[in-house]
Amino acid sequence: MRIMGMDYGEKTIGIAVSDPFGWTAQGVEIIRRKDENNLKESMERIKELIEQYDVKKIVLGFPKNMNNTLGVRAEKTLEFKEKLEKRFSIEVILWDERLSTKAAESILLEADISRSKRKKVIDKMAAVYILQGYLDSKC
Repeated sequence: MRIMGMDYGEKTIGIAVSDPFGWTAQGVEIIRRKDENNLKESMERIKELIEQYDVKKIVLGFPKNMNNTLGVRAEKTLEFKEKLEKRFSIEVILWDERLSTKAAESILLEADISRSKRKKVIDKMAAVYILQGYLDSKC
């Protein structure tokens, strides 16, 4: 059973998928959109990825504030979660993603990746970090 990880942002959705055994997360792609509120093409691409990888569950990064409160981004993520569940009839688990982007950026900095290249992959790396955290919690 494969699990999809997502980092849902204003303009991008980072996508990662687990291996068939649910041990490791691999980055797949970044879905980009011009308008935050227009999810039609993004949802179509997510559908294709769910079918391609035979995904049975989604782990969606949940951006809580550092003081554990919910801000605007968290509220939008909750709305996105509802849309995913309604559209795909699939379980969507919220996963605390605080510092996931920072952790992903640290990994890329350690690998000496240039700023322009980091910008192109950071959301996908954050999705990997979110999904791997979930997978590790199940061991």
